[in-house]
Amino acid sequence: MEAISNFINNYLVWLSLPKVNITDIIEICILAFLIYHVVKWVKNTRAWSLVKGLVVIMVFWLAAVIFKLNVVLWIIKNTINVGIIAIVIIFQPEFRKALEQLGQKNLIKSIITFDDSKDRTEKFSDHTLNEIVRATFELARTKTGALIVLEEDNPLTDFESTGIFIDSLISSELLINIFEHNTPLHDGAVILRGNRITAATCYLPLSDNMQLSKDLGTRHRAGIGISEVSDSLTIIVSEETGKVSIAKGGKLIRNVDGDYLRAKLVDAQRKTNEAKKLKLWKGRIKNEREVD
Repeated sequence: MEAISNFINNYLVWLSLPKVNITDIIEICILAFLIYHVVKWVKNTRAWSLVKGLVVIMVFWLAAVIFKLNVVLWIIKNTINVGIIAIVIIFQPEFRKALEQLGQKNLIKSIITFDDSKDRTEKFSDHTLNEIVRATFELARTKTGALIVLEEDNPLTDFESTGIFIDSLISSELLINIFEHNTPLHDGAVILRGNRITAATCYLPLSDNMQLSKDLGTRHRAGIGISEVSDSLTIIVSEETGKVSIAKGGKLIRNVDGDYLRAKLVDAQRKTNEAKKLKLWKGRIKNEREVD
């Protein structure tokens, strides 16, 4: 027994838990709360893509430390101060917006109440898909201009704030009525998230791609512009011709039909997300035309 006692005292003493006081528990709760809200704030802004880029740089720096890449470490060491200033400049709009929200937010309510009813990763239903297709081609039939943006992974909250919040279930009748001429909401874009219309009359950034066709109007350039700064899928209905186009990843696919639009919307549902990652590219669908 004495040998066992000595073994425990000499070799297993490091397994004992440190003494935890009530102040330590309070500090852990405060830090966990702050870290959770910081991560949540970053993920709900366009800064999330920049954060992922910084993570890649940190991994590269770690590899340089492990393999003792002295030149790379010297470059990182001498540019870190400039990098911090650059980060502050890049994130300046997000920092200001976060401070404004902090001054307006009820912290007690945010601690007690958690609203999980609107999951940002919610995918729209088949009913929503059918309503979008029906509304799109009804608008095309009457040559009513429309700009419909479907949010995917990158949040579009910054663009929602430029319009009028609606927060309604998606229906073809509502979409058609929004874009009807001489109505208060017809000008601008509609943003969809999951099965809901979040906002209308939203202003989108115009593409500055000089290679775009000169016959494209502001509506098409706005659709391409939002696809350049996010992973959203944008549906554009031309007011002049009544033809339907799709903007995705900075590319414009013109003159699509109902089957093609439905196929793209099915892809956006991400029903077989992991399987699609492993699937080899098999070329474009017949009659697909891209405009750079």
